[in-house]
Amino acid sequence: MIFGRQNRNKKVNRRTDSRPWISAATLTRCGIGAAALAVLGIAATLVLGALDQNITQVSVTGRFQRVSPVEVERAVKARVRDIGLVSVELDAVRRAVELLPWVDSATVERQWPNSLNIRVVEQVAAARWGANGLLNTRGELFISEARHIPPELPRLSGPQGTEAEVARRYLAAQGQLTEAGMRLTAVRLDARGAWEFDLDNGITVKLGRRQVDERFQRFVTTGVDQISAHASDIGYVDMRYTNGFAIGWRQGGQRVASGNPEEDNSDG
Repeated sequence: MIFGRQNRNKKVNRRTDSRPWISAATLTRCGIGAAALAVLGIAATLVLGALDQNITQVSVTGRFQRVSPVEVERAVKARVRDIGLVSVELDAVRRAVELLPWVDSATVERQWPNSLNIRVVEQVAAARWGANGLLNTRGELFISEARHIPPELPRLSGPQGTEAEVARRYLAAQGQLTEAGMRLTAVRLDARGAWEFDLDNGITVKLGRRQVDERFQRFVTTGVDQISAHASDIGYVDMRYTNGFAIGWRQGGQRVASGNPEEDNSDG
């Protein structure tokens, strides 16, 4: 009986002993693998350290009229002082360059072992905004106080935040007027939403607040032919009439070509 109980106890011990068994060979392989990873990590760190040399040269390229390459180089060097070529954040350098006046966009590339290549695209001034601002071809105000304004630029104006809207109106109108042999010199949007255009022959076209596209189209199709012969005598053309317009003469007086007023002419 005692012998039988001992055998049962031994069976229980075999069932409850669940400790994992790891051979010496396995431990040796794990140690070698860990050591290899450590060596690779050290090697990678040494390589990166060797490549991550301080940036000492900045190359600036592009077609320059308003932007100074020296100014771009100075801005970049101030941003990357004591920074390695691997560590430098290219997007941060690009943003620093694009903050400069007259810079539209920039690309930044690494040049081993210690240089940055910067390519700059200048803004293109498409119109004047207000007194001294400049709009680009996307209708964005990129300079609010320009020192030099090209005299040939059209003058656009409107409430703050309407730059893109006024620019779109100008571009759409200028395309049609060019075909008619005329050119826009100014587009104005007042605080009440009324539009006025100035032509290169000195005539102001009043479009008002409502049905602006329809009124302008009517001016192009019917008004241009009627005023072209007397452009030097006409001060303004008021398109705020039903199916017609009124002509204001430079010497005073007004003649209604056709139609009736659609809105209060005091709206501009």
